[in-house]
Amino acid sequence: MKNEADEELKVSRERMIELLNEDLAREFQAIIAYVVYSQTLTGAAYGEIAKELQAHAGEELSHALQIANQIDYLGGTPVTVPEEVKMSKNAEDMLRFDLENERVTIINYRRRIRQAEAMGEYALGEVLRQIIAQEQDHLIDLASALGIEAPHVGD
Repeated sequence: MKNEADEELKVSRERMIELLNEDLAREFQAIIAYVVYSQTLTGAAYGEIAKELQAHAGEELSHALQIANQIDYLGGTPVTVPEEVKMSKNAEDMLRFDLENERVTIINYRRRIRQAEAMGEYALGEVLRQIIAQEQDHLIDLASALGIEAPHVGD
């Protein structure tokens, strides 16, 4: 009997392109959020994290370029529209939005690695592993700024 999790791993090249485009739209969202949040966070308590968010924006741009490259390699066309960016005037809300986005991104990339390897696309899996390492750092930075433990990232 086939397991649902096993079936989720078996994706076609076309489906992988669709999934990577969803990931790319989330990377675009992260770039925009980090740029905007880093410039609009107010209060002495947020000075250091604002600088860190600027650095995160650059790292997310690098992730977007890597994902777009993989989409092109697979024969697809990268999307041009980001996922919706949540806004708030409350600094803590903005950090929580980013924290949740990072958590979801890590979950999706873990799944994508398993799917890529099931397809025999090992280089894609390696690219995603490198991206996850930075995404986890972002998650830790955001949790630290909020004064909470980094959330468990299950999938």
